[in-house]
Amino acid sequence: MPTTAIPRPRPLEPAPTLRWGVIGPGGISERFAAALGRHGSQRIVAVGSRSLERAQAFAERHGVGTAVGSAEELVGLDEVDAVYVATPHPTHRELAELALRAGKHVLVEKPIAMDRAEAEAMTSLGRELGLLVMEAMWTRYLPQADVLAQLLDDGAVGEVTHVSADFGFVIGFDPRSRLFDPALGGGALLDAGVYPVSFITSVLGLPDSVQTAGTLAETGVDDHAQLTLAYDGGALAAATTSLRSALPTRAVVSGTAGRITLEPAYIRPSALTLSTKGMWGPDDDATTWTDDALDEPYDAMHYQADAFARYVADGLLESPVHDHARTVGVIGVLEDARKALGAR
Repeated sequence: MPTTAIPRPRPLEPAPTLRWGVIGPGGISERFAAALGRHGSQRIVAVGSRSLERAQAFAERHGVGTAVGSAEELVGLDEVDAVYVATPHPTHRELAELALRAGKHVLVEKPIAMDRAEAEAMTSLGRELGLLVMEAMWTRYLPQADVLAQLLDDGAVGEVTHVSADFGFVIGFDPRSRLFDPALGGGALLDAGVYPVSFITSVLGLPDSVQTAGTLAETGVDDHAQLTLAYDGGALAAATTSLRSALPTRAVVSGTAGRITLEPAYIRPSALTLSTKGMWGPDDDATTWTDDALDEPYDAMHYQADAFARYVADGLLESPVHDHARTVGVIGVLEDARKALGAR
């Protein structure tokens, strides 16, 4: 028998329907639109792009009624309640603020901004205008995130003393690629490293100090990095990211009474294993919960959209599970790490 049972995700309140406008009909928007089309209560009613042809093709694929040739046109549409910004990182602030000044709530793809100052400006403007600004860190809204939170609240692993998380992959160097182009916000930390750092802060909060080691690609962006996050209470964390290492995409929360492992790939619906064995080696009493509710893992993006709609209905200006202070703080950690490496 397992030493500790794993709780099930808590049921969610139904989400009211928001009418969404999408800026940037790229790959992540394709997944977002597909997820909303198959699950949840949200509706995409408009899409905008500098290329009207791309917007029209996206609209046709996803049954979206309106396609326009600019972000300005999209945020000016009366039928749009909320805007999903899914363009390259350096454009996030400009487009988010454009939508906010047009009276729209904003969900901004990760990373929400290029640096701490941009993130603070965007979130401050949202609060000033009474509008919700939220980073699309969809992993924070997965059912497994709620299971993990319940286990930690119940003290299932005792005092948390160490957290590790990674996300990295191998991609051939191409100076024209978004991932290697400084002008497009390239680098491993902003694109992939935001996931492990965000996960760590969801467990331990923002760190008191960070040490960084890593390397740069020929274009000057970071392509390999490891961050050690330290906390005044004694806890430590390790975040690893890379554009040249096939990392396992696993997260582990270790404590004085056991550990919780989020199996690969923890950045999407996966499995969670609880072990209360204090030593290394096999644990016959370990127990696992697997999230197999969806056939397509990226359909889980609908959870964040539904959460966003509930927050709007409740009059919230920031996410209660991923608030502005945490969002800005994570961007600050990434900014400091990039500076430490001398990344462009």
